[in-house]
Amino acid sequence: MTEDEHGSDDRSHEDPSKLRAWSLRALPWLITLVCFAYLYSKLSGAAGREGLTLFAYLGGVFANVHWGNWLLLMIPYSFFFFLIDTAVVWRVVNYFNTRVGYRDMLPIRGSSYILSILNEQVGKGAMGLYLNRRYGVPGWEVGSSMLFIMFCEFYYLLAWATVGWWIGRSSLPEVFGWIPWIALGASFVFLGWIMLFRSKAAKGVAFRERPVFKAFREASPLHYLSIVLIRSPALLSAVVVYTLALRLFGVEVGFVQMLGFLPVIFFGAATPGPMRTVAITLWVVLFPGNQEGEMAAFGLVQHNFFIFFNAAIGLIFLRRANRELFD
Repeated sequence: MTEDEHGSDDRSHEDPSKLRAWSLRALPWLITLVCFAYLYSKLSGAAGREGLTLFAYLGGVFANVHWGNWLLLMIPYSFFFFLIDTAVVWRVVNYFNTRVGYRDMLPIRGSSYILSILNEQVGKGAMGLYLNRRYGVPGWEVGSSMLFIMFCEFYYLLAWATVGWWIGRSSLPEVFGWIPWIALGASFVFLGWIMLFRSKAAKGVAFRERPVFKAFREASPLHYLSIVLIRSPALLSAVVVYTLALRLFGVEVGFVQMLGFLPVIFFGAATPGPMRTVAITLWVVLFPGNQEGEMAAFGLVQHNFFIFFNAAIGLIFLRRANRELFD
């Protein structure tokens, strides 16, 4: 076989992996394009019903919002979320990695928000680098803790979605009837997960012994519960803030109804893609009717203000973070 034939054969073996990598990079943008196409169709239809162009229609929506009152809601909420979010990371790092003071965790979490504009996982990677450089924590240990936080995030949102469905199911779409069944299935998965990592009978199973699962091997049920409880004030405050903010856009919604909707929308916000397009689209999908413009505008400014204002909070701590990271 000639050298050219060998080279051709090697490239043919590399192509599938390159294709998978390309697909993973392209997926968030594909999701974004689908969401924007859906939003455009709904908004252009709403504008046409009122005999307006799309820009004139959206301009009218934005003109009717009292932006001063909206900022009075969003700025304190963003700071409150930052403090709660930092408390979650601080608690998990102290559980499974090293002793760090809460005040020392503020620049770590705050500065990571800047990178999270592009991708939340990049922000978590920055926290891993910081903890490795500043406290000598191995990168895989920090990765395990970040995975633990993501795992608890899923169950925290699902728990509150179930509570919201239970309290306000009569005012929610029929599809929300799947939530308690999903929660029941997830409960069995959680019990199996706990048994896998805590049971002596499962000791030695190759899967659980991987370094990335260190936090799960050390976590007791109380560790999971404590993270859900620490995180919960952020969601409950979001229910109040988002309900009042939505009313400023001319959409009347109750607090109980918002408690049912918001965890589902936050699930959408975790979907990969720029500008939180899935979350924005869910506002339009979950509030059908003739208020597509109000819901799209609300979702757009709500989620993107939150991302960029959190990044602005990060700028407050960036100088200290850089000094501690590189000096």
